[in-house]
Amino acid sequence: MQKQESAAPLTEPVFLVLLSLAQAPRHGYALLKDTEVLSDGRVRLSTGTLYGVIHRLLESKWIERFETDDTSRDKQSYRLTSLGRKFLQAELARMKQLTRAASAFLKSREA
Repeated sequence: MQKQESAAPLTEPVFLVLLSLAQAPRHGYALLKDTEVLSDGRVRLSTGTLYGVIHRLLESKWIERFETDDTSRDKQSYRLTSLGRKFLQAELARMKQLTRAASAFLKSREA
């Protein structure tokens, strides 16, 4: 399963959730807010979509549950695993390469 996932581009919601967790552990509501901010308001996840993403990331071992001191509302917090960080970095490298190729292509068309 990991080989297929490593070859396929990440969906934008998955990428944004991983990016948010790369900074610090977060609970669901913070992830919802971060994805909106990181996408400049373009991506507004429903809680169902977010928890579907979280479930898949937990199964893939890209994130893990994280115990916090805030137990006032039984919030589940999550953090990025080293495997998740590796896939996030690979996706970022893929996106950078794609952007470089597109920029070079457009420059050659303008000349």
